[in-house]
Amino acid sequence: MALPAALELVSVTKRYDATVAVDTLDLKIPAGTYCCLLGPSGCGKTSTLRMIAGHEAVSEGDIILGGHNVTDLPPAKRGTAMMFQSYALFPHLTVLDNVAFALKMRGIDKKARHKRAGELLELVAMTPYAGRLPSQLSGGQQQRVALARALVTEPQILLLDEPLSALDPFLKGRMRAELKRLQRELGITFIQVTHDQEEAMALADHVVLMNGGRIEQQGSSRDIFNRPRTEFVAKFIGGHNVLSDAGQRIAVRADHLAVVALADGIIGSPARLVDAEYLGSYVALSLTLDDGTALFAHVPEDAFDAHPFTPGDRVLATWDPAKAQPLQ
Repeated sequence: MALPAALELVSVTKRYDATVAVDTLDLKIPAGTYCCLLGPSGCGKTSTLRMIAGHEAVSEGDIILGGHNVTDLPPAKRGTAMMFQSYALFPHLTVLDNVAFALKMRGIDKKARHKRAGELLELVAMTPYAGRLPSQLSGGQQQRVALARALVTEPQILLLDEPLSALDPFLKGRMRAELKRLQRELGITFIQVTHDQEEAMALADHVVLMNGGRIEQQGSSRDIFNRPRTEFVAKFIGGHNVLSDAGQRIAVRADHLAVVALADGIIGSPARLVDAEYLGSYVALSLTLDDGTALFAHVPEDAFDAHPFTPGDRVLATWDPAKAQPLQ
């Protein structure tokens, strides 16, 4: 397997006629990192991935991979491989020949390419299915084959375009763990596009949250969740209430918001309980402040059982000011 490579985007811009999809993006991704480009539809994450792959031309700026400027190189010359959202397997080829196809195009003889393809199928636990056609596989199995096919050329960076979007929730969880295991085992750089906050937080060493063609915030999953810098980040990443406190805009995590009975001497914001949902280890409470602001709190099950509330109750929403995150 090829050595991992660092990636740097220098003032990368992508225009489609008058529309700016990616706006002077500066980004450094260390070698061997699992990076997720996260954001809503139209934020520029897929255009960024396709420019890294060479499937979209860069309007302005440079792409530096492993110290080499690859901005104008074709995809096959970049040291990257891309796993597409649709998997794009050849329906008439067996699993083994699908994985070996890129090596065939390079002129590698059948015995050698099948040997290498077999090694990759073993890596993704698909050896028993080598002789099957894609139509005889489940969605998760097709994904494993597509992953093996992308890895067969020994890329320095693997690019993944929403690879889990077509899977059911149970299989998503299994494949997330599989992708993370493979990335650690191979040691190469993975760059994955997703709109799923939970997916990005579970997988990535480095999350790049994009908005309007620019980077809104980047860092570890924990940093972004605990210290959102803007209202957009707090709302998109989820799990936060955005509200005003003494004229300042703040974010308060749902599990840091306490809900107590109205009582003299307790400082808090009066609210009405809208709904209470039991979700196993906690109860999700939906509240509305007197000014109309919607809040939500995640209250531990035992704490809620000790002081249960019902929809319509008047309550107080309180939080520790030290745990509130100021927003820009």
